[in-house]
Amino acid sequence: MAYTTQDVHNKVKKLLYSLTGITLSENKDIMISNRIDKLKRNCRYSGDIMDLLNSIEEGNNVTEFINSFTTNKTHFFREDFHFVDLKDRILPNFATSGNKINMYCSASSTGEEPYSMAMTVFKAMEDLGKHINASIIATDIDTSVLQYAANGIYRYSKSSKEFPSWIKPQKYFKRRVQKNLSGEEILIKVNDELKKMITFHVMNLSSSSYPFSKNQFDVIFCRNVLIYFSAEDQNIILKKLFSHLKIGGTLYLGHSENPQDLVPFVKRVGQNIFVKEKEII
Repeated sequence: MAYTTQDVHNKVKKLLYSLTGITLSENKDIMISNRIDKLKRNCRYSGDIMDLLNSIEEGNNVTEFINSFTTNKTHFFREDFHFVDLKDRILPNFATSGNKINMYCSASSTGEEPYSMAMTVFKAMEDLGKHINASIIATDIDTSVLQYAANGIYRYSKSSKEFPSWIKPQKYFKRRVQKNLSGEEILIKVNDELKKMITFHVMNLSSSSYPFSKNQFDVIFCRNVLIYFSAEDQNIILKKLFSHLKIGGTLYLGHSENPQDLVPFVKRVGQNIFVKEKEII
């Protein structure tokens, strides 16, 4: 049966939504074409693409499909004012009280965000001269980036602007120079003390429920991931996440995201920084 490129793209969009809840806009055709090539490579498949998509619809190569079509744009200390807020406003209270702070990173990608959270904790401990008992759960739907994150090895450029002035990367990474065909590249590996603070898990934000207890977290980072969902689904995800945030806990959202129906239940304390004041009834 004959089909068009648009038929293939529509099939991809339908599959991606059914498997992840992610909605692709109409202007993503070039991206879809590129990701189809990636999918075929990941599946080691050279046959008819529609046959492959039909096979995925039947439950085959689902992981390869999800890993091919999810977007993983991130870097260390992205929107660094959130980490400054964590360091200066939230962490001193836990250093004083001795209570454990439980944090969640909802779209950890290749790991730069949760490692930035962990570095912020260590910097706060250094500044305050007190221990902070902290744990971070980091999830993503893409198994390949989670493995990358767990390995904790990154390319580093001396001209990199990723790390703010108050972070000294040499305290948290081991540096290694690796020679290759194009010359030398610097690799940095996360120290074990940072790794011990973080647990990585596979999780789908569009799942009907999350494997967390009510009011489990003091801090939730949900940044620059909601933009991949429809407005209705964004609201659903936010409400589910909110149920796992303690009263007085902080929700960090991305620069183009908003709390939607949560507005009556939060207090805005900074740029896309929201403190939970009451439960949704």
